[in-house]
Amino acid sequence: MNKFDQIKKILEERILVLDGAMGTMIQDHKFSESDFRGEQFKDHPTNLKGNNDLLSLTQPDAILSIHREYLSVGADIIETNTFNGTVISQSDYNTEDYVYDINFASAQLARKAADEFTLKTPYKPRFVAGSIGPTNSTLSLSPDVNDPGYRSVTFDEVAAAFKEQAKALIEGGVDILLIETIFDTLVAKAAIYAIEELFEEMNVILPIVLSGTIVDQSGRTLSGQTTEAFFISIAHTKNLLSVGLNCSLGPKQMRSYIEELSNISNCFVSLYPNAGLPNEFGEYDESPDAMEKVLKEYADSGFINIVGGCCGTRPEHIKKFVEMVKDVPPRKVKTPEPYLRLSGLEPLVIKPDSIFANIGERTNVAGSRKFARLIREEKYEEALAVARDQVEGG
Repeated sequence: MNKFDQIKKILEERILVLDGAMGTMIQDHKFSESDFRGEQFKDHPTNLKGNNDLLSLTQPDAILSIHREYLSVGADIIETNTFNGTVISQSDYNTEDYVYDINFASAQLARKAADEFTLKTPYKPRFVAGSIGPTNSTLSLSPDVNDPGYRSVTFDEVAAAFKEQAKALIEGGVDILLIETIFDTLVAKAAIYAIEELFEEMNVILPIVLSGTIVDQSGRTLSGQTTEAFFISIAHTKNLLSVGLNCSLGPKQMRSYIEELSNISNCFVSLYPNAGLPNEFGEYDESPDAMEKVLKEYADSGFINIVGGCCGTRPEHIKKFVEMVKDVPPRKVKTPEPYLRLSGLEPLVIKPDSIFANIGERTNVAGSRKFARLIREEKYEEALAVARDQVEGG
């Protein structure tokens, strides 16, 4: 049985529990600059304090200990310490050359801890999810308010960065690839594209989990999509095990969005919120009991298949979640109606009773010589004008 089928079978039987925050636990260690550097980076020219991913190389025992803490309270899935493990994010510290080492070592640490606990409780296998964060760049939005068309990175550069990270995670032994805290869907698509290409090259297949983040009570991602539009945008992903939400909000604020996702998703659904909203000091302090009360209602309502914690959550929270879902049946995966589903910032679902849908065909390289020529010549602004004319024409 391959990894996808193995985990799918378990998810059909019970709710799985993901671990809590890695960063919160690292902060408890109060590592100094010299701790982050270790012996390997003692002469590195840039300050390294805050580069948590690097600790998998310089403080591996601490990272291994954190994994074991979460596993000891019953977590089924632990994430690798690689949220910022791309060349794009590591460039902040001039550590781009160590990206493979960081991801490979992180995967091996998590693998070691998970295997230890699987050996102790073979009836409760533990899994490793390779954490793939959103990077600190966007593709849908400009970082310069004075130049809306500017991008600091290209799609191909972002895809190449994710491909390098995913390759190291796979070779390090992860069971799942978790593309998480998605605030820009185009960045996630770069990761999906890179991983699918990598799977073909390596002749491997692993389950993929995607987790978006709603930035505020508007219910949209930072790039402007609603929950349904986000789901439609990524629902085509091959080997898609689960789609969910994490970060930004506490469990109370996520109710309507996780319910909506549960109603439309044809795969499993995950939720791992922050420990409430940040207080005036930027800290998360919602208690395990308070979070458990809210998440139990979501589990009882059949909204979730995977539950865990994000910023501010600790082993005490995860222990509560393990107890909470012990006797709760998992969400049943929906079979959606076979409608045409499209999305931009909003979803467009064409049903038998939908009103007339006027479809512009000029933005088609097979149907418009002008549009095809503009695309070949990389005159994208002019090509965009063709689309704009179609919209303005009704």
